[in-house]
Amino acid sequence: MIDVSALWGFAVIVGVLTLTPGLDTVLILRTAALGQRRRAWGVLLGIQTGTLTWGVLSALGVTALLTASHLAYEIVRWAGAAYLVWMAGRMLWSTRRRTAGAGRAEGTEETDRLWAGGLDTLLGGWRQGVVTNLLNPKVGAFYVAVLPHFIPAGTSHLAMGVLLAGVHVALGALWSCVLIGFARTLRDRLQRDAARRLLDRVAGTVIGAFGVRLALGD
Repeated sequence: MIDVSALWGFAVIVGVLTLTPGLDTVLILRTAALGQRRRAWGVLLGIQTGTLTWGVLSALGVTALLTASHLAYEIVRWAGAAYLVWMAGRMLWSTRRRTAGAGRAEGTEETDRLWAGGLDTLLGGWRQGVVTNLLNPKVGAFYVAVLPHFIPAGTSHLAMGVLLAGVHVALGALWSCVLIGFARTLRDRLQRDAARRLLDRVAGTVIGAFGVRLALGD
């Protein structure tokens, strides 16, 4: 039997978490603002795929092993930190490869690859989103700490866990749609190379900071 009060309580917690600016927000805003529409939707889907995966694994008790095993947690943490620093490095390096006076070739795959960190494809965005999410052990730790409190006794842990994760996914997807819509309004202001370089420098610095914080265990 579904516990409506548990659903509402969990929705409030993950709703606040979703609205709090973080790595997901930076990735989606940057990708959408650069005009990578398909890739932005892919990032959205990838992030929510990772969230649902964490929810299912937590309901099955698998993520408890991650937090209980120091070695497993450290492996995921360092892998996630390395991935974020690598991604940030690509963004920052791409800004150095373009001179301030160089014209931007419109409509070429190489240009898209340079400025957006990949082609404008749904699969490419999904891969980036899901890897970023699954290599963040703090998401798993959150589910281990919070999810059991919202699963009533006598109910199926898997079914209720999937339902609660589904609430998180729905709220995250809704907010991501708002972010994509907002970012698309910035596209006209980002036609100049200088503006695009500034966006990548800001996004790269922020993502790199997330990677360093993850490596330091903050």
